[in-house]
Amino acid sequence: MSSPNPADVPVVILCGGQGTRIREASEKLPKPLINIGSQPVLWHIMKLYGHHGFRRFVLCLGYKAWDIKQYFLQYDEMMSDLTLHMGEGRREFLQRESLDDWEVSLVDTGMDTGTGGRLALVSELLDTDYFMVTYGDGVADVNVAGQLEQLAASPLTGMVTGVNPTSRYGELAVADGVVTNFAEKLPSDGWVSGGFFAFKREFLNYVPTDEPDHFFEQGPIHQVTKEGKLGLFAHHGFWMGMDTFREYTVLNELWASGEAPWQIWK
Repeated sequence: MSSPNPADVPVVILCGGQGTRIREASEKLPKPLINIGSQPVLWHIMKLYGHHGFRRFVLCLGYKAWDIKQYFLQYDEMMSDLTLHMGEGRREFLQRESLDDWEVSLVDTGMDTGTGGRLALVSELLDTDYFMVTYGDGVADVNVAGQLEQLAASPLTGMVTGVNPTSRYGELAVADGVVTNFAEKLPSDGWVSGGFFAFKREFLNYVPTDEPDHFFEQGPIHQVTKEGKLGLFAHHGFWMGMDTFREYTVLNELWASGEAPWQIWK
């Protein structure tokens, strides 16, 4: 199997979620379109992959799929200065800021489809020896090109990014009923999935094509793990999922500060 070029490798982004735990940020938008700064979290994720040379994106849509389609249909216009010649039905770009050479496939995979079901529905678009998978609600400075390279150099079928997340709670050290140390938000000692995956195409053989409510994180991942074919790509940098309003607020504060750790495309 030849060494993969990121520009050829499809990146599947699971964008079907409703974001029920972050309704304070928006009750009208699908979760991937909730903004960090002036752009959706989905854009931030795609910019990360774009920085590492990926340009082919397959978006698995569900809840309010049309809103995400509309965002990309209007993407160039939103990013650029332009003059509209109304009587002629013509537009003229004065300064075209959109320099992203992206190929974006927008596939409505259903409201209630599981992640495995969504993956099965876009499998025909995964036409190379490798593909990437991530979710539409988390940002990081993961070296996704390095993850792909590590997978390609191995006999493994898949690679999952492992992170050491910060604890949501303060940790207390206690001796004889007295607090001896109050350590807030310590990193976890163990690895958890950061939600950034790299797969060889053979992984699709583990994903059932006739079970739309199937989740690939369950049967398929468990099976390749049991067979010793799932590798860990260790990530020690920034990572945060946007699952709650608190995390939404933190990410927006970081972006507003001008020092967002995941903005490696500057």
